[in-house]
Amino acid sequence: MPTARSRHAQPIEELRLAVECLPLPTREAMLEGVLASPRIIVGAYTDREGGVCPMLAAHRRGGRTNFLSFARSWDRFTHARRRRRATRHELAVLVGLLRASLADEESYDLARAIDEHTELLARHRRARTADPSGDPTGEIVARRLRAPRWLGRRRERVPA
Repeated sequence: MPTARSRHAQPIEELRLAVECLPLPTREAMLEGVLASPRIIVGAYTDREGGVCPMLAAHRRGGRTNFLSFARSWDRFTHARRRRRATRHELAVLVGLLRASLADEESYDLARAIDEHTELLARHRRARTADPSGDPTGEIVARRLRAPRWLGRRRERVPA
């Protein structure tokens, strides 16, 4: 039986996943649009008072993506039954998710990872060519491994 915490955590987790799946330019445009728009709404794409949903705010800032799962997760997170203005808490959560997503994107530098991998391969090649025999220096300690007990019992049962 799910706990109260897991039931409430699921919509926010779905929203986080939907935000992560948005293309980078759309996330940037959405953050900019949500922060700049005077009225962000839930439960609809737009309203008659000039309110817009986060996806339309992103669209107007250049983030041209049609991502239905974001809209559904946003409405599920906000418990939208009708068109209304988003609460400060709902906006704070969305802005936090967008900022965290963008921060993760900045910390993940593909070029740096490729450079580190290339350096690691070069270091490995240099180490191999320095001692091609692969013979380690120093004392080598060896010991005989025992056969597992079950192997001995199995040999006794097998007729020769």
